[in-house]
Parts: sequence; C-alpha cells; structure tokens
Amino acid sequence: MRALPALAVLLLLAGCADPEAPAEVAPADRPAPAVAAESGGGAEAAVPGRPAPAFTLVGTDGAERSLADYRGQTVVLEWLNYDCPFVGKHYGGGAMQALQAQAAADGVVWLSVVSSAPGEQGHFEPAAMDARTESEGGRQAAVLLDADGAVGRRYGAVTTPHMFVVDADGTLVYNGAIDDTPTTDPADLATATEYVTPAIAAARAGRPADPARTQPYGCSVKYGDGA
Repeated sequence: MRALPALAVLLLLAGCADPEAPAEVAPADRPAPAVAAESGGGAEAAVPGRPAPAFTLVGTDGAERSLADYRGQTVVLEWLNYDCPFVGKHYGGGAMQALQAQAAADGVVWLSVVSSAPGEQGHFEPAAMDARTESEGGRQAAVLLDADGAVGRRYGAVTTPHMFVVDADGTLVYNGAIDDTPTTDPADLATATEYVTPAIAAARAGRPADPARTQPYGCSVKYGDGA
C-alpha cells in the first residue's frame, strides 16, 4: 500500500477540498465505502454486477442524453472538475485524453459528468465549459451537466475523478479510482496501475472486471447544499 506524499496533502488542502467536504485520498487498492447516505437511498447506488443507475442529463451542447441511449455500447462515466489538482494531473499529463481517444477508437462512449453546483469549484456555464474542455484537449464524447447533483448522488460519486464503466447490457462493471496512485504529480502516471482500460476490456468481453471496485481518490464532488 502506498503512502500519500506530503506534497499531495499540501496541494489537497490548498486547492482542492473545503472544510465541509474533504477530498478522498485513501489508497485505491481498498474497497470503496458504502454510498447509501450520498445516494439518498437505502441501498448502495452503483454496485458492479447490477444495473447501472438510469439517468438523463443535458450536455453542454443543449442535447439530452440518457444512459439508455447507449444500450449496446460500452460507456465510461468520468466525474469531472477541471479545477481539481487530481484531475489536473491526468489532463495535464495527457493521460485522460489518451484514454478518451482510445475509447472512442474502440467504439466506447466516454461521458464526463460535472456535478459541481453553481458557485462551487468546477461549475461553468455550457459555453465556458466547452471552452475549458477545448483548452484541456478533452476527447470525451460529451460533457454532461448535473448542477443539482442528483445523478452524482445516485451513483455515489464522491471524488473527481471517480470512474464508472457500464457494459452493453447496462450492467455496471467498474466503480472506483482511475488508478492506484493517489497523488497530484503527473510524473507518477508512468508507474501507476490504471484501472479503466482493463475494466473496458472486461465490459467488452462480457466478463467481470478485476478489480471491479476500488477506493476513488481526488477532490470531493462539490455538491450544493440542496443536492
């Protein structure tokens, strides 16, 4: 199990989490905690091997997209906050864009979901979000806006990034971290074990992912008080 470097802790405190919603930085090789309280339901929200929670969200282009629209395709859901330094590690190092491009080449739909509430870190109006995505070089199929946090809570999304993979039948295959190295340093990408690619491969092959569940890490999702 890897210890979190002191630099990551300092960066986290300075630019990521607020006192009311500290970021998750636990090692990614531990099982993720139950998320019933976050989802608002009596059961865990997004459990591998069960149907992925249904949703309909509006993208930055104004078009509605439902998970059901992609039945027959593998779908990746990425919880996104461009201003989170953990997210910045993956975009600044080019790793996230490479994963997105490979997913598209393989016929996988990559949807980024922004659950930051208005006035919170990571929230942008559609045109500003598109401009930010262009400046970051994002290659996702769409950026979906979840300003009231309803979908994020339904999935139990607790950090940015927090990754989910759904197979062609609508079954959740993976829920957790993007990799096993909870730092903000892009140099660590070279030695990290990345979890999304094998989860996609498992989903396309119709088999369970291994691991299917890991501890997500990053900045806390900036839900609004009423979400």
